[in-house]
Amino acid sequence: MAGTKGKQTVRDMLLSLGLIGLMAGVIYIFIPHDDSEPPLKRVDYRVELLTARRAASYPVAAPEGLPGTWKATSVRYDGAAFDAWHLGFHDPEGQYVAIEQSTQRAAAFIDSASQGAAATKATERIGDRTWERYEGDKYDALVLRGKGSTTVVTGTASFGQLARMAGALKTS
Repeated sequence: MAGTKGKQTVRDMLLSLGLIGLMAGVIYIFIPHDDSEPPLKRVDYRVELLTARRAASYPVAAPEGLPGTWKATSVRYDGAAFDAWHLGFHDPEGQYVAIEQSTQRAAAFIDSASQGAAATKATERIGDRTWERYEGDKYDALVLRGKGSTTVVTGTASFGQLARMAGALKTS
């Protein structure tokens, strides 16, 4: 009797494990699951823009006239850290574009905002302003040096999209 009881216990355990595996498979198949990333939420940056324009020592830039397919995803103004203005977007192709402005020393600010992009000898005339091109491993950038502040349009988007954003920037 002792010999058969041990065989039944092992057999019962294997049957239980098989049943549990079968039930887990059924649950996995019939319970919906989505592995895609959740869509980015659009942010309303109007209040932060008004605050930054009142507080900053330079004309704060934001885009006007871009189609609704450009989605604002992040905004911040830090008056304590060189009047730093940041406004991030996702362009229609899902690439990242950011407007960065600051009174920080230009070389340090450009390096930080563009994540280490290097200056090229190329410039680009957009509207009535001449922007410097920077190229990097992670981000490319267009840079405009102003009186007392620097504006950087940077991100993973193409130079065409960066230029489109730079052309849409208004300071009033």
